[in-house]
Amino acid sequence: MQLLSDRVLNMATSATLAMAAKARELRNEGKDIIGLSLGEPDFNTPDFIKDAAIQAIHDNYNSYSPVDGYPELKDAIITKFKRDNNLTYTPAQIVVSTGAKQSLANVAAVLTNAGDEVIVPCPYWVSYADIVKLYDGIPVEVETSIDTDFKMTPEQLEAAITPKTKMIWFSSPCNPSGSIYSTEELRALADVLVKYPNIYVVSDEIYEHINYVGGHASMAQFEDMYDRTITVNGVSKAFAMTGWRIGYIGAPEKIARACNKIQGQMTSGTNSIAQRATITALNESPERVKYMIDEFKVRRDLILGLLKDIDGFECNTPQGAFYVFPNVSAFFGKTFKGKTINNASDLSMFFLEEALVATVDGAAFGNPNCLRISYAASQEQIIEAMRRIKEALS
Repeated sequence: MQLLSDRVLNMATSATLAMAAKARELRNEGKDIIGLSLGEPDFNTPDFIKDAAIQAIHDNYNSYSPVDGYPELKDAIITKFKRDNNLTYTPAQIVVSTGAKQSLANVAAVLTNAGDEVIVPCPYWVSYADIVKLYDGIPVEVETSIDTDFKMTPEQLEAAITPKTKMIWFSSPCNPSGSIYSTEELRALADVLVKYPNIYVVSDEIYEHINYVGGHASMAQFEDMYDRTITVNGVSKAFAMTGWRIGYIGAPEKIARACNKIQGQMTSGTNSIAQRATITALNESPERVKYMIDEFKVRRDLILGLLKDIDGFECNTPQGAFYVFPNVSAFFGKTFKGKTINNASDLSMFFLEEALVATVDGAAFGNPNCLRISYAASQEQIIEAMRRIKEALS
């Protein structure tokens, strides 16, 4: 009898976590690795949020919370949605989870049946496809290119829809490309979807505030899409709270109640102290964390300038998040020490071994011609990493 389930055997390991583990292994061997692989702000959680957590400990918030989150946190999320997105939700439409990743898994669990298709524009966040597969769904990848700023067109969406299509999942700002769908672009996609009333949209907006052009748009802002959109967000990125593990959804009530039901059997409510700290984070103006976004923009411009000085990297200009996603196919077929660079995976490993810089293979995001490079690192580290890469390639 086979020990492990087919489910886990068929699941890919997270490429970002795998590269981070490899980088840690090399660091433990004494090598000076510059990590540009993980999607994690290098800032500390702001003091006003940490102070709220400390106060929650003193106030003895040590018991189980409601499965779907404290009422006060749900109220803060409702306020945030109205303030930042002009979206109106009720408490019954909000579910707080252990990170946005669990929020996504909950949605897949309650909406996906075997054989259902989920459209995922490429590039996509590494876990989308495997979360869909975990619940017996079929991810349908829609290829985009650097020429369209890695955004799916209405024509591509229309062509991908079949009688089996259940959902479309996308992020804006996008991980890994940094692309942002404008209001007009989302409306054009919505105009396709209104013809297919049984298709639901999962709009991942975790990078919402890390936006260099302003004017964040949500699919749920359109009246004819509100009842068909699950808006996913959290505090990991903009508030530098990755380890606090707080994500949430605003969704049609029936879907939210189903997520609450399944979460009750899987994990119950998320960490009580992290929830109390998140109340403070969300009730504050996003201006409190603008210093981080300003610094990310400086780093974006820095790394783009340095990459332009290296022949073979083709980059778009990310409008948000903290990644660049260059096309590196110009290096395919080249050889170093008897090893041929056949794809982005080989190039990523070359950079790790020869330049001591950790990046992530674009194939994990649905685009095998690209690399994801995070600039959630100091300016000094970015400069040194690009110098090492340029030297290795020379």
